[in-house]
Amino acid sequence: MGEIHCPLPVLPISAVFTRHEEALLWAKTRMEREWGKIILQSEGVSFSQTRYYEASMGAGLMKYLFALEPVMDPARLVEMKHQSNLWEEEFAEFCRQQKSGEIPEERPLNMDPGYVDLGKLVLASTKDYAHRIYLDRGIYAEITLFYRHKKWESHPWTFPDYGSGIYDDFLNRCREILFSCRGRGKE
Repeated sequence: MGEIHCPLPVLPISAVFTRHEEALLWAKTRMEREWGKIILQSEGVSFSQTRYYEASMGAGLMKYLFALEPVMDPARLVEMKHQSNLWEEEFAEFCRQQKSGEIPEERPLNMDPGYVDLGKLVLASTKDYAHRIYLDRGIYAEITLFYRHKKWESHPWTFPDYGSGIYDDFLNRCREILFSCRGRGKE
């Protein structure tokens, strides 16, 4: 019989995409207030691999990844996804109340929380599918990328932008931060 162990802490991250700088700043403020200090931010990347979100979010979306401290228990992912969904709704309602037309989209902000562990990138989802594992309270987890032979590798289901390698430098830096937090050198 295997011995049960508590999981090692992981580095929380969140992907944020929008076409509005105001929405990005709003999301960063919420993350820092509730989840911890942003310690790493990726460059903005044009989110053009799919047109799936254009109807509700508009064209010209930019995507950013953020890493936060402190490290966390991976079970916290459920709470983070629920909170990010509420923040998306809150920002959309704020925009509707402004009635200025500056941010007319139904969904001006999308936040996808997850975490980096030494061997994988895990993202939360509200949608079930064959490659997702149910966690709790309507939230599923997906291993989007895995780390093997000193590089990030994708699965057949990996979103094209993650599989393209454009976030690999960011994710490598996340692994270095996690090594540091766990008090170990690079592996």
